[in-house]
Amino acid sequence: FFLPSAERETSVMKVILSTRYIDVPEDVTVDVKQRHVVVTGKRGKLERTFKHLQLELTTLDEGRRIRVDSWLTTKKNLASVRTICSHILNMVKGVQYGFRYKLKTVYAHFPINMSFDGDKTINIRNFLGEKVIRVRHMLEGVTVKASGNKDEIYVEGNDIEKVSLSAALIHQSTMVKKKDIRKFLDGIYVSETTTVDPIPDE
Repeated sequence: FFLPSAERETSVMKVILSTRYIDVPEDVTVDVKQRHVVVTGKRGKLERTFKHLQLELTTLDEGRRIRVDSWLTTKKNLASVRTICSHILNMVKGVQYGFRYKLKTVYAHFPINMSFDGDKTINIRNFLGEKVIRVRHMLEGVTVKASGNKDEIYVEGNDIEKVSLSAALIHQSTMVKKKDIRKFLDGIYVSETTTVDPIPDE
């Protein structure tokens, strides 16, 4: 005999406390106030708010370490602890070294021509021989430029989400429609993800 799901009692086991720590490099400062995180480094400043998550963020050792606590949470929501740590580490890496996405053009017959209006806008011409000009504007804090190599461009910035999203917008603007994409491989693709400034070997 089973009760209907609405009436059945469900008991979810909760974890009392889950904690992770983040080490902050010497040349970076991290300010935390009510789950609003500001990371400052040699390349600039990044801000992000995590108020949608039920977590506790505190600074330790005069700002050299950050403690992330999750109290009385379900196992499913425990994943957000490591997620927040990854977001903050990406912000630290961005203000230290910056992020660079390398994109290359691929074409079988019609060469794809790219031109730039400053470092914020890219114009894509002659895709599959079409006359239409595809214009893509970069997101705030992101720049685009020629790499110096044939058929290759750089998309750069401090915020990894905005850099990757800008690269995705360029890629999506040259997606082949109504054809077999296994045969028609023309487009602009991300070939490598790296940093603007080289990371010294530890």
